[in-house]
Amino acid sequence: MRLRTVDTRTATALAATMALGTALLTACGGDSSASAGGLTTVTLGTGGNIFDLPLKVADANGYFRKQGLKIKYVTLTAATGPSALQAGSVQFLHDSPTGFVTALSKGLPEIALGADGLGNPLGLVVSKKFAQDHDLTASTPAADVAKALADSTAGASSANTKAEAGIFLKSHGVDPTRLKWVSLPSPVADKAALNNHEIDWFVTSEPLPLQIADSGDGVVVATPLTVPEWDATHSGYSQFVVAQKSYATGHADIAGKFVTAVQQGTAYMRTHLADKQDKTVLAVAQKALPGVPAKVLESSLEQVDWPAEASMDAATWNTTTAFIDAIGALPDGSKVTTSDWTNKYLP
Repeated sequence: MRLRTVDTRTATALAATMALGTALLTACGGDSSASAGGLTTVTLGTGGNIFDLPLKVADANGYFRKQGLKIKYVTLTAATGPSALQAGSVQFLHDSPTGFVTALSKGLPEIALGADGLGNPLGLVVSKKFAQDHDLTASTPAADVAKALADSTAGASSANTKAEAGIFLKSHGVDPTRLKWVSLPSPVADKAALNNHEIDWFVTSEPLPLQIADSGDGVVVATPLTVPEWDATHSGYSQFVVAQKSYATGHADIAGKFVTAVQQGTAYMRTHLADKQDKTVLAVAQKALPGVPAKVLESSLEQVDWPAEASMDAATWNTTTAFIDAIGALPDGSKVTTSDWTNKYLP
């Protein structure tokens, strides 16, 4: 689940400040009372990553326009998203579970309106040298991978990815505290350290691990397809759209139109992603994530469970919060109740 989510969406303080500044500058333009060409304009905060694809597909296919909406995008971080939402700079926020529960723990009146992603599209990539020295390939059994990592140097650019790697290691009897960990500022820094042989491996969200493998600089040896603890069944929601409770209540019509279009975009991805003749999803992905090879994008998108419907349920929320707790990211006493999410705006 994207809890991954949050992993690669961590930004530096400067980036956070700049993003928030951008959001605040668009406050007037993003006001849902404004209209353009007969369409109501709403501003949506996104993370600028693979999880945004259902929204971009919905836009590309005209689903928002059919609902009478025009979407204005603002790229935000886990740090700036809640502030922009509370300030009214954005009407909707594409959020991760860890970001959402953190906001709730602070008493922010947010409500989740619909889920458009399940599972954690994580990749564990080892250096080419480490793979050769330990006879590791993309098809090596997960237990053998974990055993090889027992005496290694790992990179970690966030507490979440380190914890998610730890879940994998512990599931195969390897104590993550016995490894050497190198703290790095970002997944890009992880990649540089891997290339410079400063670390043997790291975990982050796709498509970066598969990009490294595609360029021949490393080997992806663990994914949600081989690590059940990272898949949708075990980790729950990875991404959803949220709004202020007061906004959703006061603009119920717009909230309903918005989540209807999001659901249509997600359903389209689910049914058409495997259709190699339909290039819509891939074209949108290439535009949203320029520079990433097509085959890498396709493989990355296949690691997310894109739901046919955006509706949510208590059981999946329990799974989600249990996963957040397992990686040590659940604030003390925090929980997600039925007052924090709703399906009432879905068709």
